[in-house]
Amino acid sequence: MIRLNEDTPLDVLNEIKQGDLVTDTFSKTGLVESVEITDDGLYRTYEFTLVTGRVIKVRK
Repeated sequence: MIRLNEDTPLDVLNEIKQGDLVTDTFSKTGLVESVEITDDGLYRTYEFTLVTGRVIKVRK
């Protein structure tokens, strides 16, 4: 299980793919259904949509 938060290294965030088991350490845990990465020039935002419909966002 991969723990996702602001301290998660970029190389770990970039390697997460569909089917990986992730958690936000609070209430969201599940398999990744999709990953969306957006870059606004200042921050890179990772949105991990879980099969349960919940979304974990990490901004680095």
